[in-house]
Amino acid sequence: MGGYPPGISVVRSIRGRGWTLSTYRYTVLIVTFIAYTSYHASRKPSSIVKSVLHPESNSNFVSFRPWPVGNLFVKNELVVMSDDGDMVKKNMGWAPFDGKDGTWKLGVIDVAFLSCYAVGMYVAGHLGDTLDLRLFLTTGMIGSGTFVALFGMGYFFDVHVFWFYLGMQMLAGLFQATGWPSVVAVIGNWFGKRKRGLIMGIWNAHTSVGNIAGSLLAAGVLEYGWGWAFILPGAFIFMSGIIVYLFLPAYPEDVGFPRLNGPSSEFVSVPEDEEAQISGKLAEGNEVNGRNDSGNRKSVGLLEACSIPGVIPFALCLFFAKMVAYTFLYWLPFYLSQTAIGGQYMSVKTAGNLSTLFDVGGIFGGVLAGYISDKLKARATTAASFMYAAIPSILLYRKYGSTSRAVNILLMMIVGLFVNGPYALITTAVSADLGTHSSLKGNSRALATVTAIIDGTGSLGAALGPLLTGFLSSNGWDAVFLMLIIGAFAAGLLLSHLVLIELREKLNKRLDGRHKIRTGPASSPLLNDQG
Repeated sequence: MGGYPPGISVVRSIRGRGWTLSTYRYTVLIVTFIAYTSYHASRKPSSIVKSVLHPESNSNFVSFRPWPVGNLFVKNELVVMSDDGDMVKKNMGWAPFDGKDGTWKLGVIDVAFLSCYAVGMYVAGHLGDTLDLRLFLTTGMIGSGTFVALFGMGYFFDVHVFWFYLGMQMLAGLFQATGWPSVVAVIGNWFGKRKRGLIMGIWNAHTSVGNIAGSLLAAGVLEYGWGWAFILPGAFIFMSGIIVYLFLPAYPEDVGFPRLNGPSSEFVSVPEDEEAQISGKLAEGNEVNGRNDSGNRKSVGLLEACSIPGVIPFALCLFFAKMVAYTFLYWLPFYLSQTAIGGQYMSVKTAGNLSTLFDVGGIFGGVLAGYISDKLKARATTAASFMYAAIPSILLYRKYGSTSRAVNILLMMIVGLFVNGPYALITTAVSADLGTHSSLKGNSRALATVTAIIDGTGSLGAALGPLLTGFLSSNGWDAVFLMLIIGAFAAGLLLSHLVLIELREKLNKRLDGRHKIRTGPASSPLLNDQG
């Protein structure tokens, strides 16, 4: 377990000296960003191809370059001329998803993936705190890439068996469960609590970047066959897994630094010029002893992790927050393809391209929520406020989103900001805070377990939202949006107790501060005489 990753060892041997703490931190941020970008990119194709697999959307294979290279909006026509002047026939769907129960089967595919993802998360969290995170994450990424690509191979092998696609999604979901607990644990190992919300808010842009990348990759190759929409993202996560194996230092102590969340956490403020010297000495000591300190830490159990104050409320809040977020993730392109915007229907590709703007808003939401929570030092209050603000934004998007293209884009980005903001905050900064809670007495082996409990519970909601949407959408989209509003309200309501605690603490601090100001001057005889 542990030790220098092979790629870093090669770079160190070429340079002839070790890296500073700052260099390792930048490396960790970049590698984990790439890793989870690829995770989300590999989840996006299923939402892009829904309108291709199910024919009722009247979608066509339109030949044009994807946004931002080509046009964002292309009208959905019944017959479209290709580049060589040939007529492109109307999409007839793909068995077994081309029947009247097509939307139901597509919903089952989504819920199967997310259910396996959620259940696997609890197991993956404990394994992540027990095994080497770098190897564990690499295995999950390579496995995910394999099964995502195999789903797409069903197109080339002309597979029309529902159970094949269901099985591929279930296996992909199990391997995908390795990702989030691992990357959050790695970040938590390397960064203290100071400005954690802002740092993780910026870093968490990988979620939206991955969704955008997956949408563009899938939409860009649809005209060559929907199978490519899965194979390319599958190859992306597979190659990213190789990068993780070569360049990700999972624990500071594995590369010569003391544990940053333990008793030596004050080490994070050491100047860079001293870091290199200290790092070299610590690395020599570790190599002489022939052991890695990361292998000596014990993990905590699920029950012990659940007893940490705040874990259960945030986990339940995330259940509803992810129900809302993943409904948009999996069904927004399909909704856009069936909704007239400015009096025109869009093609499948255009709907996929347009849906990426929801995630653009989500990037700003994650950064803003992290920054505000750092400033206020109130994670629960920030998350609840964003969820309540999401309610009117969802209502406005449903009512006025079809007015024009500009209005649709603006409202979609606002919804993405308020929906993804608390989702990003809870799954990153909050999970890392609770995973290094004072009750653990410096045992950082709880990071992956706590993250898995919170995000695993959230993923159950992520499975429920798309499944309910598959049923509700057949009777109209108003019912779907009502479900989203109820989910957002429930997410905010579940944090009420924590919000009251935060507000009470701030009120007490303010009253104490005023009391000191009033009593301080009165204790001075000089000021009393002057008064």
